Amino acid sequence: MKYTDGNQAKVGDQVLIGKKYHGVVVADIDAGEYSIEYPREQWSYLISGVMIDTDFGGLVHYDQESLVGEVIELVKRG
Repeated sequence: MKYTDGNQAKVGDQVLIGKKYHGVVVADIDAGEYSIEYPREQWSYLISGVMIDTDFGGLVHYDQESLVGEVIELVKRG
């Protein structure tokens, strides 16, 4: 999955969501990459997108289509 700014999403990335919230990518389902805390066995059923641990609502699943109404930008590569 690519962020709104065109960067490829990767586990560990710090992101800015909607210009005001922060989060960390904990699973990249598209690439099959998962953090230790969020294993493949728990999240691969989602099929595509990323899981982001956000400061506004905990874990949130985003896929490429959800970026039509949401801005997610890379702040720092993880």
